[in-house]
Amino acid sequence: MTANVTSAPLIVTSRIERERSHLIDDYLTTGGYVALRKALLEMHPEEVLNEVMTSNLLGRGGAGFEVGRKWSMLKQAPVRYLVVNGDESEPSTFKDHMLIERDPHQLIEGTLIAAYAVGAARAFIYIRGEFALGLERVQNAINEAYEYGAIGRNIFGSNFSIDLVLHPGAGAYICGEETALIESLEGKRGYPRIKPPYFPAVIGLYGAPTIVNNVESMSNLPWIINNGGAAFAALGVGRSTGTRIFALAGHVNQPGNFEVEMAKISFRDLVERSEYGGGVRFGRSVKAFIPGGVSAPWFGPESLDLPLSQDDVAKAGSMLGSGSIVIMDDHTCMVRAAWRITKFFNRESCGQCTPCREGSGWIEKIMRRIETGAGRESDLDLLLDACDNIAPGLSWPPQQTTICVLGPSIPSSVVAGIKMFRDEFLTHIKEGGCPYE
Repeated sequence: MTANVTSAPLIVTSRIERERSHLIDDYLTTGGYVALRKALLEMHPEEVLNEVMTSNLLGRGGAGFEVGRKWSMLKQAPVRYLVVNGDESEPSTFKDHMLIERDPHQLIEGTLIAAYAVGAARAFIYIRGEFALGLERVQNAINEAYEYGAIGRNIFGSNFSIDLVLHPGAGAYICGEETALIESLEGKRGYPRIKPPYFPAVIGLYGAPTIVNNVESMSNLPWIINNGGAAFAALGVGRSTGTRIFALAGHVNQPGNFEVEMAKISFRDLVERSEYGGGVRFGRSVKAFIPGGVSAPWFGPESLDLPLSQDDVAKAGSMLGSGSIVIMDDHTCMVRAAWRITKFFNRESCGQCTPCREGSGWIEKIMRRIETGAGRESDLDLLLDACDNIAPGLSWPPQQTTICVLGPSIPSSVVAGIKMFRDEFLTHIKEGGCPYE
């Protein structure tokens, strides 16, 4: 973790390097729970909402929807819930994992601020079950916060009371989807719900209106309340405000999490600057990269100068998504890369929808056939045809044929691979193997 190279402050990672950053005594010495006191004792819930609306904070979980706008859509009801999504199952995405382990009190404070703003009767933090250390630290932090008086009855002498529950997930990728997460939280199998009618803001956890927000989204809230939504909105460009953590992975010298000011640096900066990725390993060049998690369509090296901006990346035909950027160097087998991503989606499909359940398996088998040297030229058209049945038109954003977006995300890597590296696919087919072996 290194400092932002622009003048922007580090908003969610300022404590990460501290040895005791996960403990409440360290958190309090660095301004912890000041924002919660301010929100509860000096602001009405509507004022908290207005600050978040002013900040134009976009959700950091994948969809990039405005957090304040999402809160404003919550249906009025006697009981409402807040759920924090800490499942983080996207391959090569590890930013929330870091925040959970290294700064759990920041997450808790943000969650409590959000709960106050939306009038939640109870809040839940749902964390992927494999995050053993993170689960231990968050539970310990929750216990510390109860003892300190930041959770429970009449917090800090205010009229606001709430309980916070930590729930470990069972390790299914699909539970990163908000309605599948709600099903899991209710003790059921993680099947996504049909929307409409099951928009969480209308019918969510236990049938009550529910807000589901990402870990990094929640972790921004203490800074926004302390410094104001306008200060957050002043960072970045356009709709891409504030800072964001990007999980840089793949063939770079220094993979890791880097918090940067949105839209002020490019993918090239993140890859090549010594403060960040430090260049491509072994002095090689970038062959392709995935800009926002393996669900996202690939970019070629000509797109490295795109800014890390929600809208610019969307206009170019992909997404920032989960904040994971995967670099593939010029020695990468693109057939193998696309096959492994497809294999992952096939394994993680919940099986509820036919296009995803059956289509992912068909595509994975064809891709494996090509990768192992047993493919045929007609397989390329067959692959595109199968992909078109899952995501008609093969455009981005994809057309929806399934209950959730997992299905239409499956073709992204296969279609990008064939369009960008068709010759490499043909080499596998004609020569019976990979040229990089």
